[in-house]
Amino acid sequence: MSNIDLEKFSKYSKPGPRYTSYPTALEFSDNFRYEDYLKYLEEGKEALSLYVHLPFCRSACYFCGCNVVFTSKEEKLSTYIEYLKKEIDILAQHLDTSREIIQFHFGGGTPTFYKAFELDEIISYIKGKFPNWSKDAEISVEIDPRFFNEEQMKVFQKHGFNRISFGVQDFNPKVQQEIHRIQPYELTKAAVDLARKYGINSINVDLIYGLPYQTFESFRATLQQAFSLEPDRLAVFNYAHVPWMKKTMRKFDETTLPAPDVKLQIFQYTIDFFESNGYKMVGMDHFAKPEDELFGAIAKGELHRNFQGYTTKGGANLIGIGLTSIGEGTRYYAQNTKDMKLYEAAIDAGRLPFERGVELSGDDYLRKAVIMELMANFSIDIRRVEKEHNIVFKEYFADALDALEEFVKADLVTLTDEKISVSPTGTLLIRNIAMPFDAYMHQYGGNKKSFSKTV
Repeated sequence: MSNIDLEKFSKYSKPGPRYTSYPTALEFSDNFRYEDYLKYLEEGKEALSLYVHLPFCRSACYFCGCNVVFTSKEEKLSTYIEYLKKEIDILAQHLDTSREIIQFHFGGGTPTFYKAFELDEIISYIKGKFPNWSKDAEISVEIDPRFFNEEQMKVFQKHGFNRISFGVQDFNPKVQQEIHRIQPYELTKAAVDLARKYGINSINVDLIYGLPYQTFESFRATLQQAFSLEPDRLAVFNYAHVPWMKKTMRKFDETTLPAPDVKLQIFQYTIDFFESNGYKMVGMDHFAKPEDELFGAIAKGELHRNFQGYTTKGGANLIGIGLTSIGEGTRYYAQNTKDMKLYEAAIDAGRLPFERGVELSGDDYLRKAVIMELMANFSIDIRRVEKEHNIVFKEYFADALDALEEFVKADLVTLTDEKISVSPTGTLLIRNIAMPFDAYMHQYGGNKKSFSKTV
């Protein structure tokens, strides 16, 4: 990638969505009712992707934006398992459990905060209710290397897990101390080695740039150490500093966060580093080896983006199970409550713990297709969109195309009658480039506390 004018690029640092969904979660509301959600579940015929949220952590990582519950009490964890089972029973009353499972994911929290026999109990129960698993199903779990042992790995092997994602964030001791997550390189390597020993052939490592006390030099060292683990994929996320939403982030001295131009320098180097070491960039923040199935999906235009990041498993209904989980269908998003007492009360009353969501209008559906294609493939096939959605692209998106002109003039975007293409340098600003297609962005123009910064 050619050297960029970091100072000039810094002007693009403004609040913007990450587009794990469209419309974004800010548009979720109780206008989408429980009855609407049940109707979609009951009428669905597509394959299923199951996401199970295990929200517990022993202590806070101060950078974390996830919905977690901090506890050291075993009974809280075991009580939650019983409620998960009840939630699964209620789900089974409202959807066809013979639908094929093509994806399963444990997220958190720290899923491996649970003991091996508890993980086995949860997975076995789900398999008992949903018996039709594809032989090619992607079965994955997020793991904190600080809480991971061989007994748990045996359970994952027993149930056919084939992807593991390890949270690392940064290997620098000063950064680790500041973010309240002490995790030496040796501990992480031992966790990766354990997964390899049990035949896991797809290992992902998560890193974050933009954390307190990170410098270009310190993150370069972290990249070297991450590379030495030989992961099959890496996700390198831009730290989302949202202290108005997450109290733990208020512990950071904001003067210690790297400036936008430093973050850009870090990410530009990250792209160059991995691409010169045999990886390729996938979408906004992922890297993978060329033999990875993500590349076949890109070639066929079948790469998808959802709340778990980038995946080849498109066309499925994502069913969110557990506290705060989000489900996604072709025309809706549905989110469970974030409040444990409300979660338990709903299930005790024989209801799913649904709280809010959004039903996609025709315009939402079209814009979602365009934005997700841009986020996944850094391009839009104009003719295909016109054919599939029966529109004249230049008329429908006249405002968006006008807004893209500044990126065209800066050689970050190429625009023809057939295609919108983002240049390699433009990929650093893909969120900015997607925003003109977002019909809701005007609502947040003056509100800096809606989204994290794009740069």
